[in-house]
Amino acid sequence: MTGTPIANDIRRWRFERGEMTQEALAQACGVTRQTIIALEAGKYSPSLELAFRIARAFGVGVEEVFRWKTE
Repeated sequence: MTGTPIANDIRRWRFERGEMTQEALAQACGVTRQTIIALEAGKYSPSLELAFRIARAFGVGVEEVFRWKTE
């Protein structure tokens, strides 16, 4: 398995929420756009706090945005 063991649906949720930009999500979560880009690309796993902030920005639970990859 390459990259992080945590998969995410950030991109899908951004588009389901009126095509929210990476910048808008970053501002809502208190991080940089580069952080959102890296998360969407699966380059690293968010902290628990950031995972909750992202889910809250979409109005959903953490497990609706993030999931453990199975091999």
